[in-house]
Amino acid sequence: MRVHKLEVHAALCLAVLLLCSLWHAGSFTANAAESLSIDSQHHQLHGRDARLQLIVSHQVDDRVTDATARVRYTTEPAGIIEINSEALVIPLANGEVKITAQMSDSPTVATAVLTVSGMGQETPLSFPSEIVPIFTKLSCNGGGCHGKAAGQNGFKLSLLGFEPREDFEHLIGETRGRRISPAVPDQSLLLLKAVNASPHGGGQRLEIDSHEYRMLHRWIAQGMPYGDGNEPQIAGIELFPAQRRLAQNASQQLSVIATYSDGSRKDISRGAVYESNDTSMANVSATGLVTLQDLVGDVAVMARYQGHVAVFRADIPLSTPATEPLTPPADNVVDIAVFNKLKSLGIPASPACDDATFLRRVTLDIAGRLPTLAETLAFKTDAASEKRRLLVDRLLESRDYAEHFAGKWNAILRNRRQRGSLQFANRAFHDWIRDSLVDNKPYDQLIRELITASGSVASNPAVVWYQQVPDTNQRVEDTAQLFLGQRVQCARCHHHPYEKWSQADYAHLAAFFTTVSPKTASDSLTPVFFARVGGASSPHPKTGQGLPPAGLDAEPQTMATDEDPRVHLASWMTQPENPYFAKSLVNRYWKHFLGRGLIEPEDDLRITNPPSNPELMDALSTAFIQSGYDLKALIRLIVTSQTYAADSQPLNENLGDRRSYSRFYPKRLRAEVLLDSVDVVTQTKTTFAGMPAGTRAVALPDTSFNSYFLTVFGLPMSKTACECERADDANLAQSLHLLNSEEMQQKLSQENGRAAIMASDETHTDEVKITELYRVALSRVPTDAELKATLAHVSGKQNRREAFEDVVWSLLNSKEFLFNH
Repeated sequence: MRVHKLEVHAALCLAVLLLCSLWHAGSFTANAAESLSIDSQHHQLHGRDARLQLIVSHQVDDRVTDATARVRYTTEPAGIIEINSEALVIPLANGEVKITAQMSDSPTVATAVLTVSGMGQETPLSFPSEIVPIFTKLSCNGGGCHGKAAGQNGFKLSLLGFEPREDFEHLIGETRGRRISPAVPDQSLLLLKAVNASPHGGGQRLEIDSHEYRMLHRWIAQGMPYGDGNEPQIAGIELFPAQRRLAQNASQQLSVIATYSDGSRKDISRGAVYESNDTSMANVSATGLVTLQDLVGDVAVMARYQGHVAVFRADIPLSTPATEPLTPPADNVVDIAVFNKLKSLGIPASPACDDATFLRRVTLDIAGRLPTLAETLAFKTDAASEKRRLLVDRLLESRDYAEHFAGKWNAILRNRRQRGSLQFANRAFHDWIRDSLVDNKPYDQLIRELITASGSVASNPAVVWYQQVPDTNQRVEDTAQLFLGQRVQCARCHHHPYEKWSQADYAHLAAFFTTVSPKTASDSLTPVFFARVGGASSPHPKTGQGLPPAGLDAEPQTMATDEDPRVHLASWMTQPENPYFAKSLVNRYWKHFLGRGLIEPEDDLRITNPPSNPELMDALSTAFIQSGYDLKALIRLIVTSQTYAADSQPLNENLGDRRSYSRFYPKRLRAEVLLDSVDVVTQTKTTFAGMPAGTRAVALPDTSFNSYFLTVFGLPMSKTACECERADDANLAQSLHLLNSEEMQQKLSQENGRAAIMASDETHTDEVKITELYRVALSRVPTDAELKATLAHVSGKQNRREAFEDVVWSLLNSKEFLFNH
């Protein structure tokens, strides 16, 4: 086919015009779907101490990767800056310079213009702003070195440099000034030890030609100025990029920009301290280079500088995304949030579990027991489409639910004995918690009654909590950790290292409890507490100034002198706008049912420990608040989701997922639940001193009963408010106890136990008896292979009772029995 010359000419003209328009618009690249950019957030360097971490991003279509270490840098004119092998810009002379970055295997380029100034000026260094951060970066003022309470080898610094004036005095004034030598800075003990020229327990911390060494040397040569106090104060820091979607085993360079009170900005990337929240997912170097592992999911990296923190989040999708689209149901916010994240990561969800698995799973989680044989048979034959939802409703209305969760709250509220025998106060407090759950008392009301409790244990059992946490510090710390998810213990003595809470914040919170006093009662085991009138303030530990009551990040409370400050505390805590109260509870309950909190640990909610699924955290919290803090409604929302009902068997594609809930994560049975389950399977009863016969372990009023079984399987001692007291990990002692302990042997061989009954039962076949045993222990019938092997063992052994004991024993030691799957 011949093309007319005029048509060719017109097409060429159109192409030229298009290319020109792209060129002038600054959009021209070698490939229209490919681009390169220098993403540095700061373009001015002032003074010879300034540094700038370059970040170069390479984008192909919608995929962005870090090209910082993969490009070649050139500068024009030369001599203004130097760019080292880690893409760190170092100023050399005043002027304006153009940086060009080019991919080695592509013509794609990116440019940026920097301005360098102040190179000829000799400005005094500030000790708080420029020297203390060096000590922090080098871990000199860390808790394992000079920052611990007693210091190290006679030299003490404040933890992480939160008290710079004290550090200055220790450094300059102590030991007759031996640590500093202004006349000969090189001979200063501070520098000699840092480079290990003088024996140093911490080893070498600096190189002589390093930037930090030169700054310390110049500060000493300047006469060790503290600063005149007029220096701009740091107002906050930002991490760049803040979030990125990265491939497995990829890397990402980070930069940190500080903003100061005068509006100025400074790159402090090399002065910040970095930390990954999950080192199995990602590691981060001292220079801010994040290196991912081969897992999928999400990870966060914290940057800390002078008491300020910022967080970088990375999503790591599956390299080969799931082919099946995930369509969450429209009526459950749990599934919407979880499936949206799985879809974004390309991770497929495991299919739904079968009815037998769901029945056992949800009964153990809600009621703290195995399903009965009657429940198992009825659920199997129930043809109702809503039978799972109806099962959940029945379990929530049972007393077993209240007893199970009363035990959970009983442990973290520290309900433990003051003496050896069970006391009325412990029993009354446990029963108050249990009855509150039976009545489905709104969570905000439950906590309000606890926080404001006054009177005697006989009239108001909630006052027992004040007996268990007898001093103001414990009350402050337990309140924050249990009901707000904030670990403020650090702030009692110093600024929190990973949060914004200061000693002043701690004192403000403590002021709510300063009027609480015990009252002498005729019986020392039945405590009486009341709140005095007036005087609600707490002294700042440093200044001694009395601080009024105030919630975390809240304005001080104004109250009349005849008011109980705790009423204001409870009101602040339970208001819907409180950013901590609802989230703390839903995260705690989510972990109970799904095996892993959206935030781990479950009571450590902070900006540097973000949730694995923020959308889900917000959705659960909103639903909980809108329900009127209805605990049963929250549980119902979680356990009726497809997420909770997923199979625990992983797919090849979601085997590496540990944080996105693409499947159900198996959990070891808690100590009390396991003991009760062993009793059910062996058809025996464990007795507890002082308790009626038949009392379940999950219904015990405190955690102080003498039971080796409960102890070895991790029952907490209730000495702290942390659920970490409960040991969920398997150990050798547990295995040995189940395998060959005297207690287990007695349960297996008891005259009226299940094995003996099965052996003497002549009305049912062995197949029927074994099938029933499987239904009791595992809520399912045995597979053909299991049934065949078990029947062969029983028929092949002369002593039938021992044969059935062996069968029961084998089930009790199976992972399927020991785990809620």
